[in-house]
Amino acid sequence: MAEDKFIMQLKAGDRQAFDTLVETYQSQVVNMAYGLLSNREDALDAAQEVFIKVYRSISSFRGESALSTWIFRITRNVCTDFLRKRKYETVSMDQEDDEKPKMELSDTTHAPEQVVEQTQMQRLVREAIAQMDENHRAVITLFDIEGMSYDEIAQILECPVGTVKSRLARAREKLKQFFIENREQIL
Repeated sequence: MAEDKFIMQLKAGDRQAFDTLVETYQSQVVNMAYGLLSNREDALDAAQEVFIKVYRSISSFRGESALSTWIFRITRNVCTDFLRKRKYETVSMDQEDDEKPKMELSDTTHAPEQVVEQTQMQRLVREAIAQMDENHRAVITLFDIEGMSYDEIAQILECPVGTVKSRLARAREKLKQFFIENREQIL
């Protein structure tokens, strides 16, 4: 279906078109939100809020960018709002390990040792990304995890491609430093 026709259906309030939109973008929005927020529950809440905002504001979509770019820009803005709110919330220092996000393993064909090593590495990568500032976290999530191009990221973040490239280089350098400083946990 041509995107223009699909957008017209969305603007007309076609419920089936909106359901298709959610089915098409839900996993990408949740993954992007998780990469930015480092918390599965917050990512799911943010994704829900993203689709509510898309539904409420689709009539204002001007088509100056791809629909996906517009949705991912909304996702970034919603996640930014979540992070701002999180700064003002009090976090308990007595939080139990059971309350921390769990890694879902989808591939169980490897030996248990490999699964444990992979899970530990993923935890360390998430921890490193979570320590980055918002701009670096966004760029590395969109490029290395979501596989978006520099141009797409520049549109979503509303910045020049050169800025995306420099932020990505700095984010990767921060990852490298994190792993150098935490090499005992890796070995």
